[in-house]
Amino acid sequence: MSLSQAFREKSFDDLPGWDEDDHLAAFAAFRRSAFHVLTKPYRSGGLGVDFNAFTEAYAAARTVSPTDRAQARAFFEHHFIPAHIGGESGGTGLVTGFYEPVVDASSVRTERFAVPLLSRPADLVDIDDVNRPPGMDPYLAFGRATPNGPVEYFDRGEIERGALVGKGLAGKGLEIAWLADKIDAFFIHVQGAARLTMTDGRFSRVTYAAKSGQRFTGPGKILSELGEIPLEAVTMQSVRAWFKAHPDRIDEILWRNRSYIFFREAAVDDPELGPIAGAKVPLTPGRSVAVDRLLHTFGTPFYIDGPSLTAFDDKPFRRLMIAQDTGSAITGPARGDLFAGTGHAAGEIAGVVRNPADFYALIPRPLVPGAGR
Repeated sequence: MSLSQAFREKSFDDLPGWDEDDHLAAFAAFRRSAFHVLTKPYRSGGLGVDFNAFTEAYAAARTVSPTDRAQARAFFEHHFIPAHIGGESGGTGLVTGFYEPVVDASSVRTERFAVPLLSRPADLVDIDDVNRPPGMDPYLAFGRATPNGPVEYFDRGEIERGALVGKGLAGKGLEIAWLADKIDAFFIHVQGAARLTMTDGRFSRVTYAAKSGQRFTGPGKILSELGEIPLEAVTMQSVRAWFKAHPDRIDEILWRNRSYIFFREAAVDDPELGPIAGAKVPLTPGRSVAVDRLLHTFGTPFYIDGPSLTAFDDKPFRRLMIAQDTGSAITGPARGDLFAGTGHAAGEIAGVVRNPADFYALIPRPLVPGAGR
């Protein structure tokens, strides 16, 4: 596998603000991936950043313990070479934000708590090129098992109107928890995880398990196309405000997003960290980024320069991030979703992030011809 020509080699001096970043925080996130790959390697992305080229850097990360930012910076400079990568049209990249909501929930349905979060149904099957029926949308990675072979799974509207109940799945214990608000449930679907404050005093977490398979269509895009919210004013906050003002139109809008998410329960082992995500390590607030998994390799460090993004700490966003998640809406070589953390404050940050940014992938030196130490 050869390195894509989309990468343009740079020096660390070319990275705006590189010397001022907290590389120690980024190293902690990178180190988590370094230990995970001992049990299961990451798959190499399509742009040629071969997972095997990380071997030396990962081995070093498991044995060294930088005590300050300078030592951590030296680690990354020793093992990697920065390379700029542009957007799909060669222009600037784009970053958005995501977070882990915290919501009240009940383990049983009540008059107040009546919106379920569902676990993966037994008839939901993975679809690939081996078992994909002729004519099925090649995008679909999940389907519904039938005696005549897999078919497209029920979409959001069908599920919320009772399709699963109608197929005999009632009483099968699919309901992990019940929420009080349909909009809270929907945004948990969007974020892919949540912490739950249960009515019995327990704390729990749900994370992504599978999806119905259809393409994601964001409500912000829908409301913009309908002329309800100007595109430049679309944020999570403005979308929530519109739903609050138009409760009679919630289903109309949400059902246009056919994709439906199923969850699994998970422990909250470290309250300072986020859920275990695509790269199978806990997300680090402000240091984990979701990328296009088909193009990039999990564990790759990305230095992201977003001069107009100030939501994180009231100064231009210039941080070393580690690729540790993905998402169906995250497509393209210079597209990232920044993990802001857990709870309301993190949501206030994540909900307003939609900024142009330059992406610099840190490429393992073995992949860069002539790269010395």
